[in-house]
Amino acid sequence: MTGRTYDEERSYLQKVGDVTWKIKKGFVPNMKVEAIVYANSALERLVFDELRNACKPGGFGGFLPAVKQIGNVAALSGIVGHSIGLPDCHSGYGFAIGNMAAFDMSDKTSIVSPGGVGFDINCGVRLLRTNLMEKDVSVVKEQIAQNMFDHIPVGVGSKGVIPMNARDLEEALEMGMDWSLREGYAWAEDKEHCEEYGRMLNADPSKVSVKAKKRGLPQLGTLGAGNHYAEIQVVDEIYDTRNAGKMGIESKGQVCVMIHSGSRGFGHQVATDALLSMEKAMKRDRIEVNDRQLACAYIDSDEGQDYLKAMSAAANFAWVNRSSMTFLTRQAFAKTFNSTPDDLDMQVIYDVSHNIAKIEEHMVDGKPKKLLVHRKGSTRAFPPHHPLIPVDYQLTGQPVLIGGSMGTCSYVLTGTEKGMTDTFGTTCHGAGRALSRSKSRRNLNYEDVLNDLAKKGISIRVASPKLVMEEAPESYKNVTDVVDTCHTAGISAKCFKLRPVAVIKG
Repeated sequence: MTGRTYDEERSYLQKVGDVTWKIKKGFVPNMKVEAIVYANSALERLVFDELRNACKPGGFGGFLPAVKQIGNVAALSGIVGHSIGLPDCHSGYGFAIGNMAAFDMSDKTSIVSPGGVGFDINCGVRLLRTNLMEKDVSVVKEQIAQNMFDHIPVGVGSKGVIPMNARDLEEALEMGMDWSLREGYAWAEDKEHCEEYGRMLNADPSKVSVKAKKRGLPQLGTLGAGNHYAEIQVVDEIYDTRNAGKMGIESKGQVCVMIHSGSRGFGHQVATDALLSMEKAMKRDRIEVNDRQLACAYIDSDEGQDYLKAMSAAANFAWVNRSSMTFLTRQAFAKTFNSTPDDLDMQVIYDVSHNIAKIEEHMVDGKPKKLLVHRKGSTRAFPPHHPLIPVDYQLTGQPVLIGGSMGTCSYVLTGTEKGMTDTFGTTCHGAGRALSRSKSRRNLNYEDVLNDLAKKGISIRVASPKLVMEEAPESYKNVTDVVDTCHTAGISAKCFKLRPVAVIKG
């Protein structure tokens, strides 16, 4: 920290809209651009409390406050526009989680940073609809929850049930969902309703370490632990009937399934490997950053290119992972309802990534520019008529899937033109942590958390009951505050809300 008082730090943050704050240059050294943070009155209190605590004697334990991290990203070489903090932002490794930044591909000094993607590469969310209604599920709720739990491997160290050898893994890393489609684990329509059509074309498995492949091989088709889950949900509110209808959502009470998972130990190892190689590249190229966690390399360097190719392979791993769990979910439902996934209309509404860096074209100062857009704990939210979204959603804008904390509501939003202008087509990704994992474990009792879910009528199956404390609703910001902030700012629009009836966790 700088040794400034809280009031001195606070003077660099200026409210410039109903839910928009500007972080002025000088807040941290060498800022190339100003930063923007979105927060309504409830969320801004959390932001300022974190900053106030960091200014107290003894400083800030662990990561820097999120606003400092967002400021430090604004000091990275080649950044354009603003470093943007979404309303669910909180401290992370290097970049804040909920931080988005874009870098000019034509600038030779522009960087790529693994901290701007995160360790769980392409952690993301997939939403399936069904033609079932809540009354159909309520009578077999415990049975369907158990079938899901039995079908999908969950928890730390869980092993996949999809047959997979080293050669299959190489092909899956290169092909993404095309591998799932070829092997019969996905429907053709699934791919159409997936960001990047479920495949990063620049993936190169040869850039991935043996260690990463070894970690990933047994984990394909597994949910994992932490904040990952599969939830059976029902439509609770519809805000835009036309757009919801285009997604196959016809009425309140309709049953959906949300799957939240990523690239497991594979992606974690890819990120770890890249951070080590980039620390060496920074010394060689004399790249200066405000925080050593922002290890990075020039995009055009060997280290930068190798990371992007390995990251893309990890993104493909995550899409195959979610596709495999979709296959297992369809089996669980078919078994419970003595039907077929086809007859249950178990179509993928959409699949979005929350942790990824991608080359995209955006308007900067009135001119089209090719940018490397880092989205960490944030979601692509392209507007209607954008060429990169499916034909089905050309009139609605891209569906944006926002998972809530365990036992609370989730949302589906759509992308907007204002989002394209203000945030490079980016919006929030979820509730965002309010308490650290260690503080959650200290403050909460897992039995109380499970009892609270039962009182709400939510069935739960969990592999590690004690991990539940870290994921309790009290550990997170209010997802409705987060979504409403984005809606008010105009960077995405509310479409419909979902509430859980059963939760499957690691």
